[in-house]
Amino acid sequence: MGIEIERKFLVDHLPSSLTNQAGAIIRQGYVIIAEGGVELRIRQKGARFYQTIKAGEGLSRKEIEIELSEDQFHLLWPHTDGRWVSKTRYTLPVENHTAEVDRFDGDLTGLLLVEVEFASLEEASQFVPPGWFGTDVTEDHRYKNRHLAVHGIPGDKTP
Repeated sequence: MGIEIERKFLVDHLPSSLTNQAGAIIRQGYVIIAEGGVELRIRQKGARFYQTIKAGEGLSRKEIEIELSEDQFHLLWPHTDGRWVSKTRYTLPVENHTAEVDRFDGDLTGLLLVEVEFASLEEASQFVPPGWFGTDVTEDHRYKNRHLAVHGIPGDKTP
């Protein structure tokens, strides 16, 4: 079982380096969303398919990811009915990290989030976001993909 250490931010404005970049189209659905931040999601990213279990809230969470066949993905997809997220993901270097910018579409059109993963809690706490990052929403459950999939964009975009 792996540990995901990740900070998430609203995007204040997109950097110019993103305008010429092709992104990866991602669609994901939630089979299970349970108490305590436990989720079972399936994801299609390009021609690859994954099943992921996450547990916990906030900055550090447990994560198990397994690659699925396309047939397995399509067998599970109907069990995600009404709990979907569709987005295009762009990656950019930020210091010695990778920023993943998600531009949501469908019911979430207009929402832009950026995530950065870290090797340690210390590294995450020392990270200074660049100027184009907006409000830190790492601890705001309303910006977790599972919450967005069910409830949509939060009415008040400040935590």
